[in-house]
Amino acid sequence: MTARNVTRRLHVRIEAWPLERPFTIARGTKTTAEVVLVEIEDAGHHGRGECVPYPRYGESSTSVVAAIEALSEQVEAGLDRTALQRLLPPGAARNALDCALWDLEAKQTGRPVWQLAGVPSPRPVITAETIALDSVEAMAAAALRLRDRPLLKVKVGADDVIERIGAVRAAAPSARLVVDANEGWDLALLQRIGGMLAAFEVEVIEQPLPVGDDLALADYAAPVPLCADESCHSSADLEHLPAAYGMINVKLDKAGGLTEALQLVAAAHARGLQVMVGCMVGTSLAMAPAMLLAAHARVVDLDGPLWLMHDRGPALKFADGCVYPPEPTLWG
Repeated sequence: MTARNVTRRLHVRIEAWPLERPFTIARGTKTTAEVVLVEIEDAGHHGRGECVPYPRYGESSTSVVAAIEALSEQVEAGLDRTALQRLLPPGAARNALDCALWDLEAKQTGRPVWQLAGVPSPRPVITAETIALDSVEAMAAAALRLRDRPLLKVKVGADDVIERIGAVRAAAPSARLVVDANEGWDLALLQRIGGMLAAFEVEVIEQPLPVGDDLALADYAAPVPLCADESCHSSADLEHLPAAYGMINVKLDKAGGLTEALQLVAAAHARGLQVMVGCMVGTSLAMAPAMLLAAHARVVDLDGPLWLMHDRGPALKFADGCVYPPEPTLWG
């Protein structure tokens, strides 16, 4: 922690952003994105960060706000990102604070975050666009609307997986496909349909088994590469992943901010793992820091704002299946 800085003030609030259409995965449906916005004000400079508390990880908006506000004295006294890593565990609360501190330093120094972090300048990248879990017919219709997009992520449960993916593939024959089971399968189902999904040229299957069942993958020979999402939050989780996982999904809300996410990407590559950069459903402010990771990823999945009825301004630009770097006035 640095010396006390009496000019610094912490502001935290919960926001609800209505979705344009329901977002359904194997665990349930949401119609609103509830986020926590953090702003750190210091001598006329403002740093912002947004997180999406996730009940699957034992988080709520109120618990995340409480965790952040419990550090208000330290933040206003000059808390830095290094000390923050020790004070909060990986998760949404640390993410919002970490990203706000990065943004504040960029505003104070006049240098973009990518320079401060020593990473390449972010560039436009292809992002997945998500087809939510629905009836076979509805998912086929969604794929038809997105048939010109280069990369689609398809949410599935345990029922009618092949029918759903077959319908999506027929409607979008040239798109790269990622299938996301959100822990909804068991090993028997994975073994039964893995080869069929390979025949549909599925590129990745994301988190097929529930967390805790990963040991069942110890001897699994994957016809389609597997990506760990719920099973991998931070660098500490890498040593516990079975070899069947060839990729991890790095999300700022899981890792607890850009600081840890950068370390996680480097550690994953050192182990020969590929990287997906993912997101929760939030505004462009939640996606902006993840753009610094995109250059290191095989798959980028930052379409969260596309599900919102209205986005935060200045919003990220999405066009023709690509997402563009944020303006400094948004973040970074």
